[in-house]
Amino acid sequence: MTEREPAAEDARPPSAATVTAGEAAAEKAGTDEPVPAVAVGPSGRFGEPGRPLRRNPFLVGFTGALGVLLAYTAFLAVRNAASMLVLIFIALFLAMGLNPAVARLRSWGLPHWLAVATVSLTVVLLLCGGLFALVPPLVTQSGQFIEQLPTYLTELRRNETINDLVERFDLMERVQSAANAETVGQALGGVFGGARWIFGTIFNVLTVVVLTIYFMSAFDRMKSLGYALVPASRRERVRLIGDEILAKVGAYMVGALAIAVVAGGAAFAFAVVVGLAYPFALAVVVAVCDLIPQIGATLGAVIVSLVGFATDFKVGIASVVFFIVYQQIENYLIYPKVMRRSVKVNDVAAIVAALVGVALFGVIGALVAIPAVAAVQLILREVVLPRQQAR
Repeated sequence: MTEREPAAEDARPPSAATVTAGEAAAEKAGTDEPVPAVAVGPSGRFGEPGRPLRRNPFLVGFTGALGVLLAYTAFLAVRNAASMLVLIFIALFLAMGLNPAVARLRSWGLPHWLAVATVSLTVVLLLCGGLFALVPPLVTQSGQFIEQLPTYLTELRRNETINDLVERFDLMERVQSAANAETVGQALGGVFGGARWIFGTIFNVLTVVVLTIYFMSAFDRMKSLGYALVPASRRERVRLIGDEILAKVGAYMVGALAIAVVAGGAAFAFAVVVGLAYPFALAVVVAVCDLIPQIGATLGAVIVSLVGFATDFKVGIASVVFFIVYQQIENYLIYPKVMRRSVKVNDVAAIVAALVGVALFGVIGALVAIPAVAAVQLILREVVLPRQQAR
């Protein structure tokens, strides 16, 4: 009987306190069957944790309705803050692309703050140089057009064909009838709308610059925080894949900027040789357009060619020939050498990604299309495909 004492001890009925707690819980729940008591840990600073809520239909429905309400509230918040979220995304993407430059300067012995300041100052100087190249020609051309406007009107009045068209279609009466208070108000509204757009654009650019500088200064801390949110068992692998994606994005940004600078330099040299007006402004336009994958180089070539045709027909033909030859050199010589160590993306995937990016997010979508495809390609190769092969 001595050996059976532990079993008898295990088979003892529950204590009165446990039964009483179970009966009390059953009485509160409105049932006859006792509810088993739940073991709770020691009370902390905020008291003992309560019993879990019962899964009755009302609680399930209330929880579902609350989830739908929260989801709808989040949707409204994202929709109302969409423009600012786009600016944050652009700044974060630029910080990812400029971080390799900061890391390179730090490897040369510069402090972190000085490396960030150097890269930021370089970016600001490039923006100021681009504005300096584009704004004066626009102001000059607009001023010349306003000065020559009376001469243009006088020549139109002396033109017999124009006069016949005016008399035949009663254009003067239509212009006078259209020049009412409502039309003038709409025109003034358009002017004020244009001014508001200009100031809004300046504000957005400044916001992106400030956010980019902040993200560059806090990039390492943000990256460490993101990796800390991953479970410890997978953190090392996620860190390796994440660092590889960031490296590819940075390499793509550096390569794209290098190719754009080469394209702008070639356009500047050509514009100077053939005598196009404002060659520096045209070079900036070509460089900015060249940042857009797949279609940007063609867009810049079309703009410069139109300026060439407006100058002289022979200059326009020379512009078309020059850009056809240059695009072949860029596609088969410059681009492969610059991008061979950064991103290797299938051509079809790159074109589809660029088109989808333009359709969804405009020019910004086209700019981030290639790095996004490279990241997805890396995740598929390192995560998805090995998992499928292991099944």
